[in-house]
Amino acid sequence: MEEGVDQAAAASIADELQINRIRKSSAASLPACYLQLDAEGLSLVEGSHTLRGDFARFLPRLVPNNLNHELLVRAARMKGAQGPLTAVDATAGLGEDAFLLAAAGFQVRLYERNPVIAALLQDALHRGMRNPELAPVISRMHFQKGDSIRELPRLDFMPDIVVLDPMFPERKKSGLIRKKFQMLHQLESPCSEEKELLEAALSCHPGRIVIKRPLKGPCLADRKPSYSLKGRAIRYDCIVPPRTSGQKGNADDPDS
Repeated sequence: MEEGVDQAAAASIADELQINRIRKSSAASLPACYLQLDAEGLSLVEGSHTLRGDFARFLPRLVPNNLNHELLVRAARMKGAQGPLTAVDATAGLGEDAFLLAAAGFQVRLYERNPVIAALLQDALHRGMRNPELAPVISRMHFQKGDSIRELPRLDFMPDIVVLDPMFPERKKSGLIRKKFQMLHQLESPCSEEKELLEAALSCHPGRIVIKRPLKGPCLADRKPSYSLKGRAIRYDCIVPPRTSGQKGNADDPDS
């Protein structure tokens, strides 16, 4: 923690995460990996590397021609949908996928169960609401702490889309994962509850489940998708459950 930051916010974060507060200027030494709250917001620091939620860097991607070509937006789009669409990002992380969906007009509920990642996400959302360019998008993002495996079956609405982006396992034949993902791996291990996560997503009767996977990786829980959209390094597997009354649009169109 640095001088001049919101002391109440720092105390709240420390209490919630049950961690000690250290004034950086007076600390003789710091842990190898620590949370830092400064004028730029909350970040996770390891050596010379910093991990901070930052929605402002997505602004160039919000230009309509750019946004419409985002692979996730294409995977989530529903032809002929009437009224606002709803999405649940069940593995929110730092909220990047949810932000793109909100920019595309979805009302998005976000779930993140890791308390440190959740704190980073909340801080990014709060900062983003102070940015006039970001605020209209972030106002459609509704974050809730919690494990989506438990929370999805309790939803009081049927979402149009459920997005699953479980942490990828490290790929032995590829180069080193970017430092950002190395730091996230320290906080949250690759998903070991694939079947439970997919069953939870199916339980809330969405129009479509959109699953982010490595381009050549296996299907989540070995469930074959209805179709897939492929990019250069990743793909989105789309599962279309049986139709349920009250759902909007054509969930079966892969690029609607």
